[in-house]
Amino acid sequence: MERIPILRMGNCLIVAIQVDMHDRLAIALQDDLTGRIVKDKAKGVLIDISALDVVDSFIGRMISNTAAMATVLDAETVVVGMQPSVAITLVELGLTLTGVSTALNVEKGMALLQQRRR
Repeated sequence: MERIPILRMGNCLIVAIQVDMHDRLAIALQDDLTGRIVKDKAKGVLIDISALDVVDSFIGRMISNTAAMATVLDAETVVVGMQPSVAITLVELGLTLTGVSTALNVEKGMALLQQRRR
């Protein structure tokens, strides 16, 4: 089964989703990411979804749930690179991504994480 790489940069983890997400891959990512937050004692998680053109309700809930789990594990979550079509879909589905901050790109997302962790 394919996996999405999780990179560590300082006390933050970076996930760049570069493939079309399907349900099993999303669940595996959630498990891998929460495990890495604990293992690496990460204080921030940056999820780059700039390559995603479409997000369904399951993937939207997965992002929201992952952020909630990260919060419980004492890590902030920032989602970056959201395409307008993805934002429209999330709003139309009624998904609010509670507990998730957003930024335009990875650079601004990392700056936001660093600012919040001070």
